[in-house]
Amino acid sequence: MANPEEEVIAIMKKSGIDLAATLPCDRIKNLLPLVSENFPEIKLTREENGVGICAGFYLAGGKPMMLIQSTGLGNMINALESLNLICRIPLPVLASWRGVYAEGIEAQVPLGAHLPAILEGAGLEYSIIDEAEKLPLLETVIKDAFENLRPHIALISPKVWESSDCCAWEAAGLPEKPEIMERACSFNLTRETLRPLMLRNDAICAIASQLDDEITVTNLGVPCKELYACRDRKLNFYMFGSMGLVSSIGFGLALRTEKTVVTFDGDGSLLMNPNALLEIARETPKNLIVICLDNGAYGSTGSQETCALRYIDLEIFATACGIRNTAKVNSPEELIEAFRKFRAMQELSFIHVILKPGNTKAPNIPLSPEEVTKRFKEALKA
Repeated sequence: MANPEEEVIAIMKKSGIDLAATLPCDRIKNLLPLVSENFPEIKLTREENGVGICAGFYLAGGKPMMLIQSTGLGNMINALESLNLICRIPLPVLASWRGVYAEGIEAQVPLGAHLPAILEGAGLEYSIIDEAEKLPLLETVIKDAFENLRPHIALISPKVWESSDCCAWEAAGLPEKPEIMERACSFNLTRETLRPLMLRNDAICAIASQLDDEITVTNLGVPCKELYACRDRKLNFYMFGSMGLVSSIGFGLALRTEKTVVTFDGDGSLLMNPNALLEIARETPKNLIVICLDNGAYGSTGSQETCALRYIDLEIFATACGIRNTAKVNSPEELIEAFRKFRAMQELSFIHVILKPGNTKAPNIPLSPEEVTKRFKEALKA
């Protein structure tokens, strides 16, 4: 008879899962090494990133799944609501359910005890697997997610693993660590402060004029409207919510397609979810270009100041994360030159665009999130 950990792996394989996005939990420490051995894996630093990465991967034709601790669901709910639910993007989630059964950490109890009610109130499908004999239900969870185009969460009680004699964690052992951290980081900096010369719309239209068969993912709010008004394409994925996940979605797409993926990210978005650049840099997808439209403001909400205006240089941050190909520009000509250069290189790249704050009066996009998603997914198949 297979251990419950091996049964999970068998179910994932049978269900056609071809990407696992994971964050550790002590209760599934014997499952995670088996996941690493059997599936392409993205080791997350933040759960929301997994939602974005898996969304992009699915849109390009993949079947992703997340394996996390249940506490991460508290971080994911907005993204699941404003991305997966409204766009009808499936996501099966195996959540190690803490705070309910044999819990020794008091801080795990409040969220864990209320999770079923929270998920139900949020309109998120979930199933409880509270003993090993119920593990076959995981296959139903995965099937439901992809057939009904929605998230479905399996809350897995620690009781499920109690009868297991799997020692994958011990067999995997601890990774060897160098005595000195072997991480190279090179900087090419200039003392010149670039003066903003153009609005965000100018930058978006400059890049739009250069697009051929590239895929784009654009930050929510006015940036989406500006790209739509400038040059609508079926290969444009417009975001309507889940701020901070622009480049995570682009990363997921880049993992599953050979086309060049361009993300129109923003300073406010990147500062809300800086972990996105960490995971992107670690995996280094060669076909991803991140364009950071930095006007030092939350443009869609009244141009309130962001930390990027005075306190942080996002090109330096991208370099510190490990992105080696970067450029800082402030004019349409420099932006187009940098974009052409990085597109030809086919290497992970980051373009930091210094902009003046301000929005154009671009009209609303006359498409629903579901319509945008459907036509985008169909365009990727063509």
